[in-house]
Amino acid sequence: MVYELTEDLVFPDPRLGEPDGLIAVGGDLSEERLLLAYSYGIFPWYSFRDWPYPAWYCPMQRFVIFPDEIHISHSMRTLMNKKAYHVTFNDDFDGVIAGCSKVDGRYDMNGAWLGEDIMKAYRHLNRQGYAVSVEVWNQENELVGGLYGVAMGPCFIGESMFSREPNTSKLALIHLARFMQRIGGKFIDCQLETPHLKSMGGRFIPYAEYLEILNPAGLAALECPSRGES
Repeated sequence: MVYELTEDLVFPDPRLGEPDGLIAVGGDLSEERLLLAYSYGIFPWYSFRDWPYPAWYCPMQRFVIFPDEIHISHSMRTLMNKKAYHVTFNDDFDGVIAGCSKVDGRYDMNGAWLGEDIMKAYRHLNRQGYAVSVEVWNQENELVGGLYGVAMGPCFIGESMFSREPNTSKLALIHLARFMQRIGGKFIDCQLETPHLKSMGGRFIPYAEYLEILNPAGLAALECPSRGES
């Protein structure tokens, strides 16, 4: 079942959604709505050229990396030991989100989702201290890779990553995982399974376990809108 959101700040129970995780359409990309969504593992994902409004997803199987389980391959250890790159946090959020949007022609592909409206929304979250970027710089101090996402309690909800030089997005992820180890972070939500994320320790956990870690209050505060059901 898919719900049509109104101006009210409320989401339906994600367990009532479609098999692919789609639970609702509509609403907006305001700070308040995004933070409410992320606190329950809900995220916006839609083709900005094909949809006039956001679509909201919450899969019941969540692909995550626990920081203590991050796998660093021999080749990545070799790359890190060469010290050809340095990594920063929140030094160039705009550069990272632009790279995620446009590297390898992503912006012009069919189904592209990282358009101007959503980039504007996450830039605002970054200024408010909620969205975080990890930057990878080469020896010429050029931004060559990175990732960004939303810090939600003890967890990091990854949104996108990019590389302009080989393995630089992996390097950003490793540094993020190590940072989370130091501060007691619980998991990195990868949202979608990919071969390289799986190779780095990503695995599926059920939504109930995911939510227990992210938001122990659970589903009690969620309501089910009665208007606009489809």
